[in-house]
Amino acid sequence: MTDPAFLDTVRAFNRFYTNKLGLLAKGYLDSPYTLTEARILYEMGARRRVSATELNYDLGLDPAYLSRVLKKFREAGFIDSQPDPADKRSQVLTITAEGRAEYEMLGERSRRQIENDLGNVDESNREKLIGSMQAIRMILDPKSAVPSPPVVIRSHQIGDMGWLIEAQAAAYAREYGWNEKFEGLVAEVAGKFIAHFNPERERCWIAERSGRRVGSVLVADGGDGVAKLRLLYLDPAARGLGLGRTLVEQCIKFSTLAGYRKLSLWTNDVLSAAIHIYEKTGFRLVSEERHAMFGPECTGQTWELELGEAKLSAA
Repeated sequence: MTDPAFLDTVRAFNRFYTNKLGLLAKGYLDSPYTLTEARILYEMGARRRVSATELNYDLGLDPAYLSRVLKKFREAGFIDSQPDPADKRSQVLTITAEGRAEYEMLGERSRRQIENDLGNVDESNREKLIGSMQAIRMILDPKSAVPSPPVVIRSHQIGDMGWLIEAQAAAYAREYGWNEKFEGLVAEVAGKFIAHFNPERERCWIAERSGRRVGSVLVADGGDGVAKLRLLYLDPAARGLGLGRTLVEQCIKFSTLAGYRKLSLWTNDVLSAAIHIYEKTGFRLVSEERHAMFGPECTGQTWELELGEAKLSAA
């Protein structure tokens, strides 16, 4: 049996969100329509052409109630109808210009309501909000999952380094039990990169999906013609997409164009997925050492790539 406290927490959230959206008000979004009527009008506007049977099935409405709403919309000039050739008991509905104007009005009011609600929510919390909404939908209705949006790779901006430090420190503490010494190392590397950034010789890439940061890597000048690949990271939600190799290849291509002869990196043996990428792109393991800098014992590894020997994916 489900814990009553869990059920009451869900109920409390439902009450909060119902109030937040104003669903108990007499007219939805200060319109003359109920929430159900507005939803039917939305479906009409979004689909443009739909049968009454489909609306009934998709929205789970009482057929008699839907019939009354459609009669109201037909009399208002919002929809036209004709017999459904596939089902003589049903009708094919199309929205009119007047109906589309109402549909667009409700859409604009809804967007303004959301904009007002989120006016004091900063960018990082907006990302968390969207991620939580997507998680709720996928958990409660896995079949509704839509294809993943594309990943965008861009140069770093203000705020990215702070995210990079927090994301890596939290992820490696959670996954490998590493302590705050690792966070200090990441902060040191990121700080030096910002302080001495030379855009002709150095670069940081941030991977985003739906406006949310999901990956990072940077190239720093190591001197003597050697570039250093630093801080490769993938959010758990972005793993398995080939993004890690894409980011490493960005480093290789940039380092080659910038005139470096070699690309070097330091990692740890527990990071097997990253090591697999390094091997596949032509890096060679040149040294190892045991250490416990971050708490648990690890084997630190130095890998190097002669840039003329890189193994890049086919374009």
